[in-house]
Amino acid sequence: MDNSGKEKEAMQLMAEADKKVKASGSFLGGMFGGNHKVEDACEMYARAANMFKMAKNWSEAINCLNQAIDIYTDMGRFTIAAKHHITIAEIYESELVDIEKAIAHYEQAADYYKGEESNSSANKCLLKVGHYSAQLEQYQKAIEIYEQVGETPTMDNPLLKYNAKEYFFKASLCHFIVDELNAKLAIEKYEEMFPAFSDSRELKLLKKLLEAHEEQNSEAFTEAVKEFDSVSRLDQWLTTMLLRIKKTIQGDAGDLK
Repeated sequence: MDNSGKEKEAMQLMAEADKKVKASGSFLGGMFGGNHKVEDACEMYARAANMFKMAKNWSEAINCLNQAIDIYTDMGRFTIAAKHHITIAEIYESELVDIEKAIAHYEQAADYYKGEESNSSANKCLLKVGHYSAQLEQYQKAIEIYEQVGETPTMDNPLLKYNAKEYFFKASLCHFIVDELNAKLAIEKYEEMFPAFSDSRELKLLKKLLEAHEEQNSEAFTEAVKEFDSVSRLDQWLTTMLLRIKKTIQGDAGDLK
């Protein structure tokens, strides 16, 4: 089926869903299984959204998902509403590249998951919020999220413990961009809270970077980063944050070469 065919089918599904919603709101519809009709409508909206996505008609897809979200939240079905919010967030993130809107939908999904006690799903959404907030230079917000997720009680799980190290590393970098002294204090706090952070390569790197920054030594800064990168590849986000810190060294060229 080509794109126009998919779009046509999506339009039909949407129209049917609208009809069902209207019928469920009528007096007779309410008496005769109104809830059922509304659930069917939600499923139709979701199918229409998928069709619109396949046809790359992003705004109609978002519109359908929002319709379904409104109904699901009215019915108190927050988990499925959260899933739809994530789908919308992903469209904003990857297709429409509107990061502010992606953040808003990930936050809403996290709230719904928290309300349903689905903490690991909530944390996944929050980490997206932290990631993008830092990119948009909203460092305080990012720090709060990384600390909150890093301190989650489920950290008894060894895999999550391993991840906590990464979250405290990211929070430290955000602190460092804002203020060197703050970064020092935060790092001391994370070491106390989380002993496994103390002998991590991430912490060793942070300490070298702080030293290089204090001495305003761009070469030492770059050397420390390169040495770390040769063992654990730095992703785009970490590279961006490290460059932002390095730019605060006087006379710096603003690269990691």
